[in-house]
Amino acid sequence: MTVSALALENITCTFVSRDERDARYTAIKDATLRVAPGEFVSVVGPTGCGKSTLLNVGAGLLAPSAGTVSVFGEPLSGLNRRAGYMFQADALMPWRSALDNVTAGLSFRHVPRAEARERAQAWLKRVGLGGFGDRYPHQLSGGMRKRVAMAQTLILDPDIVLMDEPFSALDIQTRQLMENELLDLWAAKRKAVLFITHDLDEAIAMSDRVVVLSAGPATRPIGEFTIDLPRPRDVAEIRSEPRFVDLHAQIWSVLRDEVLKGYQQQLKAV
Repeated sequence: MTVSALALENITCTFVSRDERDARYTAIKDATLRVAPGEFVSVVGPTGCGKSTLLNVGAGLLAPSAGTVSVFGEPLSGLNRRAGYMFQADALMPWRSALDNVTAGLSFRHVPRAEARERAQAWLKRVGLGGFGDRYPHQLSGGMRKRVAMAQTLILDPDIVLMDEPFSALDIQTRQLMENELLDLWAAKRKAVLFITHDLDEAIAMSDRVVVLSAGPATRPIGEFTIDLPRPRDVAEIRSEPRFVDLHAQIWSVLRDEVLKGYQQQLKAV
């Protein structure tokens, strides 16, 4: 039996609001999610259902109220040091150049400066920014900043890559370019990826498996679909394949009701 790269077992996350007489809110309840080594798994669900919370549990940034987290069979305690995390918002340091942003993680690991810069230059070239190492974040487009962030994450060679809607703010053309670049980089080393997205098309085009979460509160996985589309894939071209259309219909049939539930809950909260 293959040991999961990341295993979230019976996870419950309950938050207490001290502003409302210790009111409790259970965002996630009894959720189990596993990612195999080399597997690309996407998680979709209604807005506010707890997708990012699950990702933070996997990163070790949030301790669950109940349940266990293991990394390659070992219980997780504290930060998940075998994982790299690419956030939804830009996490680049504005006072650092693109090159210095990419070297940041290596510097924290005390890699010699010359070696760190050499490796960062190589990664900038891999993401198509070989001539932009001296530019600062404000001098780069949104797509270029995402390339820098991707290089910043992957240069550390994590065994697990956690991604929280990394391309959601990009226009569709840039987004598809970034999705294909990520798939190319992933195919080279086949790291385990846990990818959070609101975009069902993106989830199907990228993944080996798509997990659907219920509307909150007390979110849990309610559907799991194997994506049996051939690789390598072009994320734009694959959308026209009959099997893609069939998978989209199957997954949407489960997701649609949860999206409607989530929308109604938001209306009640206004």
